[in-house]
Amino acid sequence: MGSRIKENPQKTFDLFFEAACPTSADDDPQVLRQFPEEFDDQESIQMLPKFCFPFDIERVKESSVVQNFTFALTDLEGNQRFGFCRLAGGFRTCLCILSYLPWFEVFYKILNNIADHLAKEQLNELTELLSALYCHPVPQMNSPVNLEFDQKLNKLRISTGSFLNGQHRDRSREPAGGTESPSYFIAPDLGSLPTIPESRNLTEFVVAVDVPNMLQLYGSMLYERRILLTSSKLSTLTACVQASSAMLYPMYWQHIYIPTLPPHLLDYCCAPMPYLIGVHSSLMERVRGKALEDVVILNIDTNTLESPFQDLENLPSDVVSLLKLQLKKQSATTGDGVARAFLRAQALLFGGYRDALLCTPGQPISFCQESFLNHKSSTMREFLLNAVHLQLFKQFIDERLEKLNAGVGFSDVFEQEITNSGLAAGNLRSYQLWVESLKKGGGALIHTMKNKTNPAVRNMYKYAKSHARDRLKEMRSRLRYRDLGQASSLQRGGSLKCDQLSGPILPRSTQSECLQSRLPITQHFGKGCPGRRP
Repeated sequence: MGSRIKENPQKTFDLFFEAACPTSADDDPQVLRQFPEEFDDQESIQMLPKFCFPFDIERVKESSVVQNFTFALTDLEGNQRFGFCRLAGGFRTCLCILSYLPWFEVFYKILNNIADHLAKEQLNELTELLSALYCHPVPQMNSPVNLEFDQKLNKLRISTGSFLNGQHRDRSREPAGGTESPSYFIAPDLGSLPTIPESRNLTEFVVAVDVPNMLQLYGSMLYERRILLTSSKLSTLTACVQASSAMLYPMYWQHIYIPTLPPHLLDYCCAPMPYLIGVHSSLMERVRGKALEDVVILNIDTNTLESPFQDLENLPSDVVSLLKLQLKKQSATTGDGVARAFLRAQALLFGGYRDALLCTPGQPISFCQESFLNHKSSTMREFLLNAVHLQLFKQFIDERLEKLNAGVGFSDVFEQEITNSGLAAGNLRSYQLWVESLKKGGGALIHTMKNKTNPAVRNMYKYAKSHARDRLKEMRSRLRYRDLGQASSLQRGGSLKCDQLSGPILPRSTQSECLQSRLPITQHFGKGCPGRRP
């Protein structure tokens, strides 16, 4: 399994609890309240509160600022379950919701709503809110969800809907002034790219970490190093860990993943396998006192990165140049520009996997490593020689092959990026030709795929067929701007200029809207040994 996100969870959340901060480092946090009360996993009840205070409680000074952060656990099936936390001012108590859904902004908002009920001592209303969310079916993506009090029934009820055919959300339910009601949210689309400022994780990451360190961190993750991020602010720490992991999309970090490391798990920093761990700055002195070997450390507060490796220099220079150019243009703007810049880099590095798919009549589709490594660029070929051994790449290929051979197909934003940019085989129609080869090959597999109504592959084929001519015209138009290109060409069966990928370069006078302020704002841990893989 690649993403570790549980498919079709049965409930919106599994547990809510409030934990009290212990008075000394030797004591365990105590659970003050929980919902549902019949939640009987005693091991979790004893273990979870320790993740709510992931700092040295004897060294950290009290603060009046509320912090939202996240930890992540891994169940026996390899699925991640997230703990969304709201640490109250003064650090006296922490509210936590445990869920398989990675709905960061939604659950932070619900936690604020819960905190309001507790502050007003509205315990009955709080129970109704939690009960309504717990019992209601999980909303479909992009569905607006509204929690409102029904005067006739004298109880809280949930109304849901969906956005179809371009239908806009009904703002009549929202308060004046353009802000959302605390009881109104939209179920996120997990298949879309994160945007600024809607994604707290990405926004905090872009504000806190500059482009050079983003690139260094990206390179270290592609080489699956031991990576530590540290900050004095939990909200910023977990946001940066989550956002850095998202840079790898459509691939996913497959090793130890602990966005906020609690004190009792500090030995995980000595693990001999790759990891991505967030450590509160109050614990870093103890961490550095351990036997750390070949660890990349990013101090978010000072925006400094320490690394014993030259990972960024070992990536293809033309891809790095293009990514750096795009990030400098997009890092201070709103929208999905930053996420799309990393998506494009991933497409440039790994999009050639399509050309290495072997289709033999009557046989399952397979991946030919030799064809994948047969790249005209020596620097790219050198990188790919290492990439084929990465766990994140192996999981990606296995997942793609599993879908293809099951007749399911796929059409995510990564595949669209490859097709739209013409990256596979340097040809805009490469995917079209590949699908046509499937049709000509015949065999039981293709017959089964056709009979099972494979919408993703058919849609991609129709897309390539109907848009190839338009895209070729657009490419010719973009070639007129080749003298403005600022990155070297990429070679795979033909040259591809930087401006062909990114479009005409706009004049420097064209500026996008800048971020005005930092948004206030997880943990991989499961039963068994550290670094357990699904």
